[in-house]
Amino acid sequence: MTEGIGARVLRKEDKRFVTGKGRYTDDIVEPNQAYAAFVRSPHAHAEVKGIDKSAALAMEGVVDVLDGNQLTGDEIGNIICGWGITSKDGTPMNMGAWSALATTKVRYVGDAVAVVIADSKAQAQAAAEAVDVDYNVLPAVSNVLAATAEGAPQIHENAPGNLIFDWEIGLKDETDAALAGAAHTTTMDITNNRLSPNPMEPRSAIATYNEAEDHYTLYTTSQNPHVARLVLSAFYNVAPEHKLRVIAPDVGGGFGAKIYIYPEEITCLWASMRTERSVKWTSTRSEAFLTDAHGRDHVSTATIGFDENNNIVGLKVNTKANLGGYMSLFSSAVPTYLYATLLSGQYNIANVYCDVQTYYTNTVPVDAYRGAGRPEACYLIERMMETAARELGVDAGELRRQNFVQEFPHQTPVIMAYDSGDFAGNLDQAKAAADVAGFEDRKAEAARRGKLRGLGYSNYIEACGIAPSAAVGSLGAGVGLWESAEVRVNPVGTIEILTGSHSHGQGHETTFAQLVSDRFDLPTDNVQIVHGDTDKVQFGMGTYGSRSGAVGMSAISKALDKVEAKVKKIAAHVLEASEDDIVIEGGEVKVAGTDKAMGWHEVGLSAYTAHNLPEGMEPGLKEGAFYDPTNFTFPAGCYICEVEVDPATGTTEIVQFTASDDFGTIINPMIVEGQVHGGIAQGVGQALLEHAVYDDDGQLLSGSYMDYTMPRADDLPSYSVHHHSTECPGNPLGMKGCGEAGAIGSPPAVINAITDAIGNNNLAMPATPSAVWAALQEVSAAQAAE
Repeated sequence: MTEGIGARVLRKEDKRFVTGKGRYTDDIVEPNQAYAAFVRSPHAHAEVKGIDKSAALAMEGVVDVLDGNQLTGDEIGNIICGWGITSKDGTPMNMGAWSALATTKVRYVGDAVAVVIADSKAQAQAAAEAVDVDYNVLPAVSNVLAATAEGAPQIHENAPGNLIFDWEIGLKDETDAALAGAAHTTTMDITNNRLSPNPMEPRSAIATYNEAEDHYTLYTTSQNPHVARLVLSAFYNVAPEHKLRVIAPDVGGGFGAKIYIYPEEITCLWASMRTERSVKWTSTRSEAFLTDAHGRDHVSTATIGFDENNNIVGLKVNTKANLGGYMSLFSSAVPTYLYATLLSGQYNIANVYCDVQTYYTNTVPVDAYRGAGRPEACYLIERMMETAARELGVDAGELRRQNFVQEFPHQTPVIMAYDSGDFAGNLDQAKAAADVAGFEDRKAEAARRGKLRGLGYSNYIEACGIAPSAAVGSLGAGVGLWESAEVRVNPVGTIEILTGSHSHGQGHETTFAQLVSDRFDLPTDNVQIVHGDTDKVQFGMGTYGSRSGAVGMSAISKALDKVEAKVKKIAAHVLEASEDDIVIEGGEVKVAGTDKAMGWHEVGLSAYTAHNLPEGMEPGLKEGAFYDPTNFTFPAGCYICEVEVDPATGTTEIVQFTASDDFGTIINPMIVEGQVHGGIAQGVGQALLEHAVYDDDGQLLSGSYMDYTMPRADDLPSYSVHHHSTECPGNPLGMKGCGEAGAIGSPPAVINAITDAIGNNNLAMPATPSAVWAALQEVSAAQAAE
């Protein structure tokens, strides 16, 4: 069989996607369906003094107009943050109230105050325009530094100075002492620009309340439908868990933005009950810019110190993180345990300290976006390392090599225990593939053409598979982070895999089937993957944090172990052999070294007819398993970017991008390479183009593709992608994860390359042509002044 682990199997799911046969939430039409349109605040900060619905209610096709007072009157709960953080003084985080429909105050442009339910989408949208809301506009604050200023507008009463929490990790006194005694220190102010997630499919929801059965069904664009059901029932009081079915059908990308429960899903479920109609809402792209959780938005100051031999002695970081107008589901974890714990990077740093302050601003909430904290950490440490190498006058790659962690396991000062890796091996592979030795010749050739050529490194590490449940629970997580699976072998031998993971572009229907094919030597066409429906699949935690392989597939592997053991018992009994002599290969279950065999389908049939089973064995061939990770996994790698800059215009062209990744065991190299390509594209987008910008009044200035620049094909090079892997010892498959690596490692590589080209290290993301041109003018002015 050639479809098992390591095979480049074409994606099974692509047939329906490329032929337009996918089934997305917006494709679904329910009987008696109505449409929702939300009335959203045009102001970033205002009191809601009154809502006049009369004109809207009188319009044709309008079923009802509902507001926040009605919603809270029906005891629908506030939206929560699911990860509790304690400040360094021992006080809990200041979580402000967030109603799905605002009642007395709005806190960002797009905050919903009412919803119109109508017979058609057009009627709902027209009526929403007719709802008259009386606002008392208040001063707004739209960036994290302004939010910290004395006298800044107060966004939540229970968060004085807009501070949510003031948190720390690491060794403060030891780090201060190490930096005080350092032979050289490098200090930088580093901003990680705010991003809009922009999945291809906008968010959507269809809610149906069945009065006869007192039961709710929600179709939604979710990365984790079971968690959605749990939160909707346990915290928002929409419906008891056993009376709520959540289905996430085909989902067109998520990137973290579809992890959370948003106001719209809650409101649609509640409105379906109130109106006795199915209620459908699909976001417009404009609404997506205004209301999808944004990512990144950190402002940091960092100092790194070296001894006289250029060994790192300490790293100290202060970060101020913007969490927007409310705390989203996992927002508190992103700038803390998903960020600060990775600040030591691939380096052996004995002393690390980080303190993080998070603040409310009058902007859309900020939460996990592809990488979630890890890109921010990687960008900071890799910009620091590149800058320090320039200041020390040493090769940037060799400074990294000198400070790499070389022995495993390795305990960092900031919680993480790295279990495997070969960082020098990734560096060597990337340098060879990028022909770093020939760079100076290429730079000279570019200069003859009037171009500035630069080269930048990035050595990333991330934590995936998000950790043992007991560990994350002790750190404040409100849920466990295990995964579940069930393997059903049907009487004719076909196999169904029911998984709590969710696929929204990752290719699970292919890679999960490959795992089964590898184990039982069966065609992947004989395997069906079932996911995304809480009535079909037992409770699972969904997909995010590159966990589907290391955690989701490990649960499948454990269930396969149980199926394999039962198959061998049945075959040994029927074939009158020892279980130890039974092998599974070529579609048969055989006695090794003999011609005695049963077809795979015969074993399945024997399990269900139950005519000749071992004494005491139950009929059937179905097994389930839960897998709780023993540790994070640690994908790592080296990226090398080479750019050419036009000094006349500031335009940057990425002429070469080389990646060497360590993902552990790779199930399907083709799918993995696609994940890396997509991740690098998003990272390049952040580095060169993308920026979610608010003005001082909290108005979003980048609310369309006219103003928010996404990377296009001609912005991207042909990637040179390579693998130099070490197996992860912490899970049965040796996997580490690959889905976020490209977005984590690429931004610093790009910026390091551009700053190398232009000779000015003072360059923030996004490095637009105007920003690069301005940096070049600084160089020219400095040279002229000499």
